[in-house]
Amino acid sequence: MTTTTLRDTRPRTRDPLALDALHGSLSDPVLGSMTLLNEIAGRYPDAVSFAAGRPYEEFYDPDQLHAHLERFTRHLREDLGRTPAQVRTALFQYGHTKGLLTELLVQNLAVDEDITADPDAIVVTTGCQEAMVLLLRALRTDDRDVVLAPAPTYVGFLGAARLMDMPVRPVREGAGGIDVDDLVAQVRAARAAGLRPRACYVVPDFANPSGLSMSLPDRERLLETAAAEDLLVIEDNPYSLFNAGARRLPTLKSLDRHRNVVYVGSFAKTAFPGARVGYVLADQPVAGAAPGEGRLLADQLAKLKSMLTLNTSTVSQAVIGGRLLEHQGSMTAATRRESEVYARNLRAVLDGLRRHFPPSGPPVSWNVPGGGMFAVVTLPFETDEAALELSASRFGVLWTPMRHFYGGAGGTHQIRLSFSVLTPEQIDLGLGRLAALVHNRTTGR
Repeated sequence: MTTTTLRDTRPRTRDPLALDALHGSLSDPVLGSMTLLNEIAGRYPDAVSFAAGRPYEEFYDPDQLHAHLERFTRHLREDLGRTPAQVRTALFQYGHTKGLLTELLVQNLAVDEDITADPDAIVVTTGCQEAMVLLLRALRTDDRDVVLAPAPTYVGFLGAARLMDMPVRPVREGAGGIDVDDLVAQVRAARAAGLRPRACYVVPDFANPSGLSMSLPDRERLLETAAAEDLLVIEDNPYSLFNAGARRLPTLKSLDRHRNVVYVGSFAKTAFPGARVGYVLADQPVAGAAPGEGRLLADQLAKLKSMLTLNTSTVSQAVIGGRLLEHQGSMTAATRRESEVYARNLRAVLDGLRRHFPPSGPPVSWNVPGGGMFAVVTLPFETDEAALELSASRFGVLWTPMRHFYGGAGGTHQIRLSFSVLTPEQIDLGLGRLAALVHNRTTGR
């Protein structure tokens, strides 16, 4: 008699993947900072939130999306002479890697920023975060490569660098943004250690998280230093249109005479983040490119993008393009109402801080930004996750610990207040709750 052995076909659960067997960035606190804030905000929906750096949304109207799309479609048909079939292809098919908006972005940069650009030097990206990833991927050749950034700096840049295994060396930040003297010292110290500094990342106007802006002399010194030290400058410029009164200063790119500045732009704040449309202007020549490949850094970034996201959503680009066309290429004109809201809210924050934290009270201090969406407050206790949890659960106010913007190596007693989506009444309520937290932590009552 033949005995048949039946194979066990029951599904078997494989052993868990070990976190330390995955990329090291997954264990980095920087990558978990946004998740932490979202999780706490979700558990305390009634808390006044100074945490999220989102644009003001009361002016949004879903019908605008249709109007923007129709305006851009008309542009393709009437201004550019595209046939109905070509319009259909442009909107529905995979698009050109560099994007549909390069010509309109040239106009926008000229009108708003006094930047002269070649459309071939622009790559439209899926948000400015992709632009950072592409740049860091292109610059990272081996373990000697490093970039520099002020401490504190935008957590998205720190996270992108961590994903690309690109070390970020911190540069001291003063009252006017990045300290150029310390930048020189850090570049030379890196070279002395056998490292190769490739670029310096800066947000010259109303930086996230500090809210600080560079003076015109400091901008000029930074460009002189970049030329002397053979250093690229990555200029990230999402906030410069939101000036609260003083005259706007020129962008680094508009002052750039040596093609040392790579300019990163975004429509997340000036239009709406749901579109996920950003761009990079990279007009640096690249030697050794194959014939027909293109001779600009933008061409090399486009090659990387073609293997990452292929192209930025053509529908999203069309919506942003329509908004640009409706305002003759000017996002300054398109965001006048929002700029007034941010200026009003900044005044409410500064007035409220003075009212709720008088000199006779606990030692609380803050900076005074000239615009943008953020201010930094220094408190007389450690602003860690436990303090944030207490602030949300017992006192009903959320904020962002500044330590996230230092990569965990600073900002231990500081918080970032984002005021972009609040009303003056909510701001006053939230600052009152923050004052109650400070009173509790300093007196025990």
